[in-house]
Amino acid sequence: MRAVTRPLLDAIELDDLAASDGYLFVRDGVGIAGRGVAARVSADDAPAVLASIEHDDGVGGRSPIAVGSVPFEPGAAATLVIPALLIGVAVDGTRWVTRVEGGDEPAPELRATPRPAPRAQRFEVGPLTPVDRYLAAVTAARDAVRDGELLKAVIAREVSVRSDEPIDVHAVLLRLKASFGSSHRYSIDGLVGASPELLVAVDGDEVRSHPLAGTAPRTGDPATDERVAAQLVASTKDQVEHRVVIDMIHDTLLPWCSYLDWEPEPSIMTVANVQHLATAMEGRLSDPRPNVLTLVRALSPTPALGGFPRDEALRLIAEHEGFERGRYGGAVGWVDANGDGRWAVTIRCAEFSADRRSARLVAGGGIVAASEPSAELAETQAKLQAMLSAIVRP
Repeated sequence: MRAVTRPLLDAIELDDLAASDGYLFVRDGVGIAGRGVAARVSADDAPAVLASIEHDDGVGGRSPIAVGSVPFEPGAAATLVIPALLIGVAVDGTRWVTRVEGGDEPAPELRATPRPAPRAQRFEVGPLTPVDRYLAAVTAARDAVRDGELLKAVIAREVSVRSDEPIDVHAVLLRLKASFGSSHRYSIDGLVGASPELLVAVDGDEVRSHPLAGTAPRTGDPATDERVAAQLVASTKDQVEHRVVIDMIHDTLLPWCSYLDWEPEPSIMTVANVQHLATAMEGRLSDPRPNVLTLVRALSPTPALGGFPRDEALRLIAEHEGFERGRYGGAVGWVDANGDGRWAVTIRCAEFSADRRSARLVAGGGIVAASEPSAELAETQAKLQAMLSAIVRP
């Protein structure tokens, strides 16, 4: 394969290139969008395949990119897509277009898809995980923590959205942009979402992560939200849950780093409907530096989505949760030929059926000794609201 990269002179919105059937990974207007499939490659082989592509770089510092997701199950097979046509927007505003020749499909025409007109649509929303089963799983996890079997386990539940008409993914992406523009918005082979949590980003020898754990709702009233945020920071239960995640990510990244720094105390990250405890980390990778997918595999699933110790938590989840998570709770993002890339935790998402008439949504929460089942159920309801509102909004 051969790739040609040139400056992009015409302003094309990433959402409008991806539309309903393309590929998207963007945050605050910075990211990538693609159409067509030059190749599908194993995630573990992707950096080598990308590096083997002959590349005519007319921009400087750009390289071919693969986009995709890694499932929740550690070590599970994952396939990434090298788009036949890709546009990118950098932090400094640089815009470029890459066309891949000699792949499975020719590069499609570079054009924006017209934005969909607003329309009303009938939906049915219902649980796939029985509430009684979810509450029992939370209780089992809490009791296991109290008995000293593990420090934390994350229990999730599924809901479904159905419609007689296809759901317009392009419209969903635009609604997510309006409410969650500062989250990592993504659309890849029917997996659509807006994740606030950066798993890992590699840019040269710089590495960053911004893990979240500990959640409280937002009401829209500033005074109330400020009080709830203060309660979240003061909550022993949430601080314990958060500390487990921070320690694991720190200890996992440190052997690859010449230094790794992090915030001494967690801060509050707010999104449209919830607020989280968050801790930013950044460091410098040692030589030979790992590619970003090596770090994704080492970190995922984090204790924020699985638990700790990992093996014990995953066994408890498999025994009590009652469904296969698939891509939920893994990682989603991109990697380039240099091994650089950006990956978010696959949360606040929906998996659409091939006919786009149904979607599966999943949300969970970290269970520790102080967890109370009904409060955990309410937390999942708040988290589910992000995607539900983007799908069913008339």
